[in-house]
Amino acid sequence: MDLSKNHIPDNVKNIHLTAICGTGMGALAGMLKEQGFNVSGSDQGVYPPMSDFLEQKGIKVISGFSGNNLSHKPGLVIVGNAVTKNNPEAQAMFDMGLNFCSMPQALNHFAAKNKKILLITGTHGKTTTSSILAWLLYRAGLDPGFFIGGILRDFNSNYALGKGEYIVIEGDEYDTAFFDKGPKFLHYNPFITVLTSIEFDHADIFKDIEHIKSAFDRLISGLPAQSVLIGFDNDKNVEELVKNRKCQVLKYGKNQDSLWILGDIKFESSGTVFEVLKNGNFYGRFQTGMLGEHNLFNALSVIAVADRLNISKKIIALALETFQGPKRRQEIRGIKNGITIIDDFAHHPTAVRETIKAVKPLCRKGRLIAVFEPRTNTSMRRIFQDVYPFVFDNADMVCIRKPSRLDKIPDNERFSSEKLVEDIKKQGKQGFHFEDTEGIIEFLQGEAKDGDVILIMSNGGFDNIHARLLEKL
Repeated sequence: MDLSKNHIPDNVKNIHLTAICGTGMGALAGMLKEQGFNVSGSDQGVYPPMSDFLEQKGIKVISGFSGNNLSHKPGLVIVGNAVTKNNPEAQAMFDMGLNFCSMPQALNHFAAKNKKILLITGTHGKTTTSSILAWLLYRAGLDPGFFIGGILRDFNSNYALGKGEYIVIEGDEYDTAFFDKGPKFLHYNPFITVLTSIEFDHADIFKDIEHIKSAFDRLISGLPAQSVLIGFDNDKNVEELVKNRKCQVLKYGKNQDSLWILGDIKFESSGTVFEVLKNGNFYGRFQTGMLGEHNLFNALSVIAVADRLNISKKIIALALETFQGPKRRQEIRGIKNGITIIDDFAHHPTAVRETIKAVKPLCRKGRLIAVFEPRTNTSMRRIFQDVYPFVFDNADMVCIRKPSRLDKIPDNERFSSEKLVEDIKKQGKQGFHFEDTEGIIEFLQGEAKDGDVILIMSNGGFDNIHARLLEKL
């Protein structure tokens, strides 16, 4: 593979994005268009809402991949992570000798150049933590740029160029492109890095937890002495990796020897009130509409960043109190006949457990019904088969959908949703298995009662189950 053209030339004007309809690639296309570049793109699945978004931006999108899509000889081709070396546009790109790069390469060059990067990394909490930080910087009048893996309700966008000196980037450990198998986050030179957690995930590209730790080790090892790493203290893998580093390491969490500690927590009707200690001394009392201890730790890491940037406690408090959260993170989609429908992106066992635990206090009159679709490359494998049965402890009833894309997984590696339901029942819990989404909707239409909370968890669209269920109830 000839990588001599894997660079971004000076004075480029025309840019083509292959696989433009992904969340990140679409956001990047929008950024480039706003910067004045001529932007085009192509993808296999061109459909709303991304197709509408790109059309509104005036970006031409071609349905399907073809070498002819590059006939105008763009000055740069940005290649999406899902594109393989056998893609006809990838082959044409090489044949024509066009300059090309990956999404993180482009983001670093076009959006983060001359800015101080605030990088949010970790297995869990990246999107929420990035969103809180972007909103806080905005409320502080710092006009930040941001590039985040979820739509921020406060901005109705997952990106902004920003005119200020900071840019918030959600740093992904997933591989970069077919020509670059290193993690995406290695393309950035962060001013401050937050590391929320390290657990096994992305089983399609990582062999085991040691493999994942090696990716984060590469990131941390590359942080210069003047860089700051803010790491969670209640994660043994994080603890192991942050020891004896040349960069400055600040810890946050629960441990008494950490710089930042989460103090007393009170759950009130108006939200969650929590205290923060710095160096063992009272720092402040804050309020947020977010639920769950895991989200308070996300907020604590952002407080640590804000304090480092000399943002006042008053601004921090105002931002946390007014923060709406990213879409698909404990998002209430509607209430019908006293039944509340909540949408969440949770899919990893830890995220599922913590999300259920966080939502449980909302069930004052009825039951918490957890609906889960295993859909990621990891959750459709049997890696967590024996773990999932124990993450639904705080739910009163559990509905599991059979994964819709099991054909992507080898037979001997496949997760069994039927076995999961059997194991849930052995825990003394009501568990139900469904072949399709229609079956879940029909069941809940007859089962759900006034006061129940239905928590729907999936990293995909789940066949628009939220709106369809609200219509049926």
